Amino acid sequence: MSVPFPPLYFNRDLSWLNFNHRVLLEAANPDTPLYERIRFLAIFSSNLDEFSRVRMPGLLALGSLATPENDGADTQMLPLVQETVYRDQEAFGQLLNGRILPELRQNRVHLLYGEPLPAAYEAAVTDYFFCRVLAFLQPVWLDQTVGNPLQLPDNALYFAVSLSPSATAGSVRYALLNIPRSALPRFFKLPSTDDQHPILFLDDVIRQHLPAVFPGYTIGGCYSIKINRNADVSIADEFTGEMDENIARMLEQRKVGLPTRFLYDASMPAELLNYLATYFTLTRHELIAGGRYHTLSDLAALPDLTDNRLSYPPQPPLPHPDLQGTESIFARIERRDYLLHPPYHSYNAVLRFFNEAAIDPFVQEIHVTLYRVASESLIVNALISAAKNGKNVTVFVELKARFDEANNLKWGKRLKAAGVRLVYSIPSLKVHAKTALVKRQQDGQSQLYGILSTGNFNESTARFYTDHVLLTTHRGLTDELAQLFTYLQSRQQPAGYPAIPFKHLLVAPFNLMHRFMALIDREIAHQRAGRPARIIIKLNNLQEKTMIDKLYEASQAGVPIDLIVRAICTLVPGVSGLSEHITVRRIVDRYLEHGRVFIFHNNGQPETYLGSADWMNRNLYRRVEVCFPVYDPFLQTQIRQLIDCQLADTVQARFIDRYLTMQPIPASDQPVRSQVAIYRLLQP
Repeated sequence: MSVPFPPLYFNRDLSWLNFNHRVLLEAANPDTPLYERIRFLAIFSSNLDEFSRVRMPGLLALGSLATPENDGADTQMLPLVQETVYRDQEAFGQLLNGRILPELRQNRVHLLYGEPLPAAYEAAVTDYFFCRVLAFLQPVWLDQTVGNPLQLPDNALYFAVSLSPSATAGSVRYALLNIPRSALPRFFKLPSTDDQHPILFLDDVIRQHLPAVFPGYTIGGCYSIKINRNADVSIADEFTGEMDENIARMLEQRKVGLPTRFLYDASMPAELLNYLATYFTLTRHELIAGGRYHTLSDLAALPDLTDNRLSYPPQPPLPHPDLQGTESIFARIERRDYLLHPPYHSYNAVLRFFNEAAIDPFVQEIHVTLYRVASESLIVNALISAAKNGKNVTVFVELKARFDEANNLKWGKRLKAAGVRLVYSIPSLKVHAKTALVKRQQDGQSQLYGILSTGNFNESTARFYTDHVLLTTHRGLTDELAQLFTYLQSRQQPAGYPAIPFKHLLVAPFNLMHRFMALIDREIAHQRAGRPARIIIKLNNLQEKTMIDKLYEASQAGVPIDLIVRAICTLVPGVSGLSEHITVRRIVDRYLEHGRVFIFHNNGQPETYLGSADWMNRNLYRRVEVCFPVYDPFLQTQIRQLIDCQLADTVQARFIDRYLTMQPIPASDQPVRSQVAIYRLLQP
């Protein structure tokens, strides 16, 4: 994807779509195992759904992004975005039908994709329909709801069905029929024969039996549809009532938010499409032609009937060599700092930290921030046990974590019922920091133990998100963590709270931005004085203009800058006189790159920081974020080794050039795949 070269910044949405295109390219990569390619197709589809629910509402409202406040002053931004989305959707369909499905068949897995059901399977499908599926079907006649139109839930799948009476010459009627993918698996495995493994979409199980749903009618046509609605719903800054009640109301509001995309089967007749557009009050911008099946993010759950032959080879998480055995984890942390790198490292040490805290008789207090937790969280269960064991447990639950609100609300209620002191969201701020603090009192001595992480306290995502977790008793870090938790419990706005003299931690919206600016300025000063200087930064997203401008300033001073940015990057690299000393890499591979790393050369005395903060407007101005220094020289070296592996990646990395085009890394005699190299590096 190429866009006209902008003067200073790439457009945010086109940059994100460029990232999603990279995901699609990985699905097309013949060197990636087949079931992993299917997983990348699912990720692409899921990403595009979220884009439609979160970003498209603003684009549709503005008509374009041609305002001074927005990235990329292109008067044709909405058409460019829609063109890009359409092109990638077309490529998705061609890849799935032209390569993925045939390769599945070559491996004896036959996903029936719009094909007639062989007679040999009719009995099994009929039995499944009447015994399992029929109970969840809820047909609605549209001509009976004209005065009170049906509000399709966000992201739910339906059939639009045209019917006519079988016995009389009546006019055509239209009905909607739900596809209950939230209640039943999307795929139904048919009986295997001759080592062939057929699989049927739930959609087609229902299609086969429409006469049973609409007795007395002849089926004229059946077409899948889906509405994406505006999911970017905000909670008012001035709360009335309890926070959890506000969140519950917001979740209901999201279900019926304004439509942003109406996805329909492209074979749908114009007459039916026009009827539905009028019925749901849709504009032409919201009508998107698609394929026979929607929500193909469900491909992630396609049954693997190949004994994992077509998946990545096993790469079991490595136990940290110094955090095994029966000795208390707190005794070990007292002696030195430890750094975990999940998913290469096992997450068990983090689980053990919370589990031991729950039963340790010397633990008095536990404080933790929770942003996204597992659906059946072992960590939250440990916190519940700790409270029941008499510990003073304070948990800050961010109820505004998008698409995790319901899960966080559920756990918040359980924590509160167990006697945990629950602190909910701060108005106008999200708490995105990933921190925990334990206070122990033993032999008259008080000791604080901290966890500072780049990723969530979530043992599920820790299996496939790359992150860094610091376990420490460093007095400066833990004392400042204690001050941070005191602030969070106040639920005050930063402007109205007494200044916190953070010297070690970089905390947004307090000192984080100022400290990073100062660190970049120091590299500029070193470069101008002829001393060694370099900046290496790894982020998920880079968009905030003040920080980008400071990087441009450093590049203009001659400071070499290496950026590893997974998704959004509005900085334009490689422009003479502006950013010729800046390179931008993107790595898409087995694991999702999630850690944030900041390395400043500092004339041969490097400073290394890790943290939760991307350089986005939301992270620097509207979230509580924590970045933290790595003081231990051994751990500093280890972080640099991991980053050097990524900078040397010639297999999965791509350069982003000044035209927002992905360029392959020049090949070498010894190809480097960083995620494999890092795993080997961390092996004992």
